[in-house]
Amino acid sequence: MEKGKGSKAFFRGRRHRRVRKKVSGTAERPRLVVFRSLRHIYGQLVDDTRGVTLLGISSTSSAIRKDVKGGGGKVEVSRLAGKALAEKAVRSGVER
Repeated sequence: MEKGKGSKAFFRGRRHRRVRKKVSGTAERPRLVVFRSLRHIYGQLVDDTRGVTLLGISSTSSAIRKDVKGGGGKVEVSRLAGKALAEKAVRSGVER
């Protein structure tokens, strides 16, 4: 994708840098990273002190696809992805 001053990638990078100046994740309270493409949504919990991704989820995973009824719209798939990420986080010991 082109990274000119008017491109989506340029503005996404600018937003990312602005937020990352203020937000940092720890092991007790990891940072939630969400990436949304036109078709799918991805989420990760990151511990910035160690530089490690603790866990992640994607709308392309079979765990989410099997729960989608019928065609399932983007909103339903995103809601299921968020729920799956929360359940996975609680199982791994992250409460905040």
